[in-house]
Amino acid sequence: MEISDSSARQTRNGDHISIDIRHGDHLLTSIRRKMETISCSHSICRVKENIRNADEKAYIPDKVSIGPYHHGKQGLETMEEHKWRYMYALLSRKPDLEASLDDCLTALREVEHRARACYEEDINVTDDEFLQMMLVDGCFIIELFLKYSIKSLRRRNDPVFTTPGMLFDLRSNLMLLENQIPLFILQRLFEVVPTPKQCTHSLATLAFRFFKYMIPGDPQIHQQKFNQEGNHILDLICHCLLPTYPRVPGTKSDQKHFRCATELQAAGIRIKRARTKNLLDIKFVNGVLEIPNVLIHQYTGSLFKNLIALEHCSGDSVQHITSYVFLMKSLIGSDEDVKLLKKKDILTNYDVTERNVAELFEKPCKELNLNESYYDRLFEQVKGHKSTRTTWHLRYEEIKRSYRRNPMVRLVVLVSIWAFCLALVGTLVSVLAVVLHRF
Repeated sequence: MEISDSSARQTRNGDHISIDIRHGDHLLTSIRRKMETISCSHSICRVKENIRNADEKAYIPDKVSIGPYHHGKQGLETMEEHKWRYMYALLSRKPDLEASLDDCLTALREVEHRARACYEEDINVTDDEFLQMMLVDGCFIIELFLKYSIKSLRRRNDPVFTTPGMLFDLRSNLMLLENQIPLFILQRLFEVVPTPKQCTHSLATLAFRFFKYMIPGDPQIHQQKFNQEGNHILDLICHCLLPTYPRVPGTKSDQKHFRCATELQAAGIRIKRARTKNLLDIKFVNGVLEIPNVLIHQYTGSLFKNLIALEHCSGDSVQHITSYVFLMKSLIGSDEDVKLLKKKDILTNYDVTERNVAELFEKPCKELNLNESYYDRLFEQVKGHKSTRTTWHLRYEEIKRSYRRNPMVRLVVLVSIWAFCLALVGTLVSVLAVVLHRF
């Protein structure tokens, strides 16, 4: 028997002969590469043009580049030197530096094709250049996580930790969609690099410690979700924010919003902080709209924008983060709405104004269409709620808001009141004259 392009192994078991046929290496490699290409395809993509045009700066790194999309960008040269220093600090913890390098490169070569398949665009660099990029960026991120968790590893006068605001800037850059490397690259490197004896944590725990103050919501909930599998760091953060309630489909409607917070309250709908701390778990029960607290800082807007870009890149039918931002945009129409939500302890904002908070939810929604909202059923419930307040009271609230905002309305109201007073005085004088005439 002739078997081409394969190997055969013959074994005898009693009177039976079994032949084990193994296919050639090239077929195994071909099948493996096809599986990797399909499973990893486009998990790290470019921000779509219609989203980028609304605020291009929100998607471009200004301190450090990670991965190929912004590699070599002008203005990031200083951090490139720090990346190489951090890689040296990480790999030199083992006496034989060359052995550490060889272990890392061997590990990366095994997953190079899979890593290239993660990027939406073809990466036009040689294999060696691509491996070096993954090595330097991956080692930098791992060493950054280690130094953040273990203070004794930090060198004196390290600008990453001594420059005011640098850590927050780096966190913000590492959460950008176009500034990612595959998570399995970090995990594979973490398995082979010489980690210090003080480190007893997993890569996921180290990463969560570094990012936990940047993620809106409850850190305890996030820590449980952060250990789940993901494509990259931004993807892990996205998993942290996903709601725990199953989606209840609603009637298809073009209207994916309701009145702002102050108008809802005027209509008799109570707004309060939800007991649940999962950010997207918003409920409407018995006339009460329950919304979890969200901490707003100067990087929250950039995070939401990149999470929205990630959802539109992945092509999910229900876009949870996008749905949340659209809902909050409908609630916040003015500074008065922000103040109300702050009073209810739903919004907690640091170093940003009421106007900044309103823009934070308004800007990401520009140029976007939300076809299927996670909160469709919630919109129906709020819209269909029958308030016990009377129509005249609602009209009074609308007039009062218009009076505060529009000087012409104030003038009309004052003239109307003056005319009413004159008419009332005239009527009283007439009645008094009649009464006196009779007596």
